[in-house]
Amino acid sequence: MTTAFLADTHIIIWSWHEPARLTNAYHDVLQSEAQVFASVVSIWEIAIKASLGKLRTVDHVAEHLLETGYSLLSVEPHHAEAIRHLPLHHRDPFDRMLIAQAKVEGLTLMTADPAYRAYDVVIL
Repeated sequence: MTTAFLADTHIIIWSWHEPARLTNAYHDVLQSEAQVFASVVSIWEIAIKASLGKLRTVDHVAEHLLETGYSLLSVEPHHAEAIRHLPLHHRDPFDRMLIAQAKVEGLTLMTADPAYRAYDVVIL
């Protein structure tokens, strides 16, 4: 059985603009045939940060995700409901949704954020 992954927003950004920041494990997954999801939550986070001038990135983020090999993961009601059962180790709403989505969908999270380790979720 092949493992599927969910990329944290910073992993997506690094893969586009700063690939040298990615570990060999991240490079290996991104260059493999594994399915790597990007959540719509990451598109939302990128749009907010770009609108505030905190991030310069590509236009048409969703299209670029698909062109660069990511699959899109929509936010579904059961993802939102799963947040209710997450402990408050991490308060960032974007990160909490990514954690909930990874748990609900059985995805391995690709993240460099050490705060994710406090959750019962598989991390690359």
